[in-house]
Amino acid sequence: MRFRHPDGSTVHLAYCTNVHPAETLDGVLTQLRDHCEPVRRRLGRDRLGIGLWLARDAARTLVTDPSALRGLRTELDRRGLEVVTLNGFPYEGFGAEEVKYRVYRPDWADPERLVHTTDLARVLAQLLPDDVTEGSVSTLPLAWRTVYDDDRAQAARTALTTLAERLDALHELTGRSIRVGLEPEPGCTVETTADAVAPLSAIGHDRIGICVDTCHLATSFEDPDTALDTLARAGVRVVKSQLSAALHAEHPHLPEVRKALAAFDEPRFLHQTRTRTAAGLRGTDDLGEALTGEALPDAAPWRAHFHVPLHADPAAPLTSTLPVLRAALTRLVGGPHPLTHHLEVETYTWQALPPELRPRARAQLADGIAAELTLARDLLTDLGLKELP
Repeated sequence: MRFRHPDGSTVHLAYCTNVHPAETLDGVLTQLRDHCEPVRRRLGRDRLGIGLWLARDAARTLVTDPSALRGLRTELDRRGLEVVTLNGFPYEGFGAEEVKYRVYRPDWADPERLVHTTDLARVLAQLLPDDVTEGSVSTLPLAWRTVYDDDRAQAARTALTTLAERLDALHELTGRSIRVGLEPEPGCTVETTADAVAPLSAIGHDRIGICVDTCHLATSFEDPDTALDTLARAGVRVVKSQLSAALHAEHPHLPEVRKALAAFDEPRFLHQTRTRTAAGLRGTDDLGEALTGEALPDAAPWRAHFHVPLHADPAAPLTSTLPVLRAALTRLVGGPHPLTHHLEVETYTWQALPPELRPRARAQLADGIAAELTLARDLLTDLGLKELP
């Protein structure tokens, strides 16, 4: 979906396909038929933006087989779909029964991460619509914190510097400008937007910036205005933003609140949980750990890294952090000029919701994704952007 900003520029809105498990190119093509095109039809649009997730094997196939890449581009066009952004965070296995810590491997100190992200940039340069010259790729924020020492930090900086040089060369070769954004996430080396400033300043290249995920922003209790002001002062570019909402518990000490939270404690993904104390932010790696014993103080609200559907608040006594998304979006695109032109709804946890909330068929999932995109569209038009055909 495309929107005209009052300054005349185009803002793109997509939804991320990491909600549909697929490790191979055949699986990606099936996604387009079974999920993405039906969402487009529900929205009554001739064209729908999707933020493709391409696992390692799918990306490698597209890089090594030009006919496969042409075939994917043809299939996108045939189904009324377009791609300006890729989700490069998960490397593989995102549809596994247990993902948890696996999603952070390989990290930016491992050569495989540079190879994969380079592949994604090369693919995206060929998938961009004919009238679009800028693309974006989101990636993990360097590494999970417990495996990151000085040597690995230096290796990661070297890899990202090499990536920036390759992106420069790709621009010179194709005329397409691809940027990569580190996506701060609780528990990682770069947990907050403030954490991103030092490593990105050390790299010092315009093609490497930040992806602002509004669920992660909220989980870490970051104020959107403060976060974006910090990035602006440091000259860090917002490459893209993922529109998502976290789980919020206002009174976590109450038994009924803990019972409601326990329904979201599931085995597939990590749900990092945070609270604010007088001594600063406190947290656990997963929701179950927070609910067990006294691992996390419960005198103040908790927020959990669980991407809940944007259009449907969890049942009381829980809520979502949709107000944080609204505030961030106002700053990102509501000013005289957009801070980013790439927005992506990223609720990948539909099948991890409590059983009674999960979609039971493809049609229900398509309905839910379409409802999220409709909410995002309404937020954008409320900010003065005009939806384009």
